Amino acid sequence: MSEQGQNRTMVEVHRVPPTPKASRSRMWTDLYSEHVDRAATSLGDAEHCPAITIAQLGSVAMIRLDLAAGTIQRTAEQIGYVAEPTYAFLLQVSGTASFSHYGQDSVLAPGDFTLCNNAVPYVYASDGPADLLMIRAGAGTIREHLPSPEQFCGRHLRADEGLSESAAQLCLGVCEQLASGLPEAVHNRVARNLLDAIATAFAISFDGLITASAVLTGRHARVRLFIEENLRDPDLSPGLIATRLKLSSRYLRMIFASGDETASAYVLRRRLEECARQMADPASAHLTITDIAFGWGFNSAPHFARSFRERFGQAPRVYRREKLGVGMPLRAVGAEAG
Repeated sequence: MSEQGQNRTMVEVHRVPPTPKASRSRMWTDLYSEHVDRAATSLGDAEHCPAITIAQLGSVAMIRLDLAAGTIQRTAEQIGYVAEPTYAFLLQVSGTASFSHYGQDSVLAPGDFTLCNNAVPYVYASDGPADLLMIRAGAGTIREHLPSPEQFCGRHLRADEGLSESAAQLCLGVCEQLASGLPEAVHNRVARNLLDAIATAFAISFDGLITASAVLTGRHARVRLFIEENLRDPDLSPGLIATRLKLSSRYLRMIFASGDETASAYVLRRRLEECARQMADPASAHLTITDIAFGWGFNSAPHFARSFRERFGQAPRVYRREKLGVGMPLRAVGAEAG
C-alpha cells in the first residue's frame, strides 16, 4: 500500500495481513527481505501483524518497523555479494530489544541508537511490541558525516548520552513531516542536517575512538569485519587473519592491544556467542549441539564444551534445556557436546 502527501513525499506502507502464525512468519520474512535486507525472521506468539513504513528523504531512506516479539537475523549466507554496503542508524523508538553486530551486544531501550552495516551479519531481537526507526544511506553518504563508520557499528549510544535525545527528537520530527508532506525541494538539505545531528551525537559520545589513531581504529574495524565474515571457517586463526589482510603478526597484536582480549580470544568469544544464540533458537531445535558447534568453526566437541562452560558457567546441554524447555528431543540436546 502506498500513500502520497499532496505533491509531497511518497510514503510506502507494507503490512503483514492477519493470518495464522506460520503464514505470518513466512510473509514477514518475505516482506523484510524485499524492502529492507535479505534475512530470516521469527514471530512470537502475539497476534500482532508487523509492518514496514518507508519514505525517501533525498539520499536517505527512513524505514520504520512496527514489530511484534521475535527476531530478525541476517547471516553471511544471506548477505552474498554487496557492491556498496549501506549503513543504517537504528533508533529504538519504543519497546526494548537486543542487537548483536560486529561482536558487540547491546540492549536497546527507547531513545537509544546504534549503527548497522548491512554487509555484516546482525541479529535484532525484541521480547514484545517494538517501534524501530532505521535511517539508512549508502556508505559514501555516511562517510561524509561520520568517517570510518565501521568503528561505530554495533556500539550502543544511550538516550541520556550527549546529544542523543536531541538527535532522536529530530529523527521523529522528520518522520512526522514526511508523513504529513515535506516539500521535495528541501529533502536533501534536511537529510544532510539529520545525518550531521546523528553523527555528531556519536562523535561526542565515542570521542575516544576518534581521538585514537585513525589508522589503528580503521584497521581494527576491518579485522573485526573479516572475522565476522569468516567466523564459520575452522581454519580462522590470527595467522590466517594476518596473511589475508596483509598484516604482520606483531601489528595484529597491536590492533587488539587497546582491548582486553587477543585476536584468538575474540574469535573464540564470538563463536561461543553465536553457538549460544543458535542453541536458544527454536528454529535450530532439530540440530544437535555438536552440529551447531562444528557449524561455527569448532572441530572438537570436548574443546567446545569446556570453552562454553567457562564462558557461560554451565554445560551446553543444560544451557539449551533452559532456553528451549525440557520437552525438546533428546537428539537435539546433544549429550555428546557436554
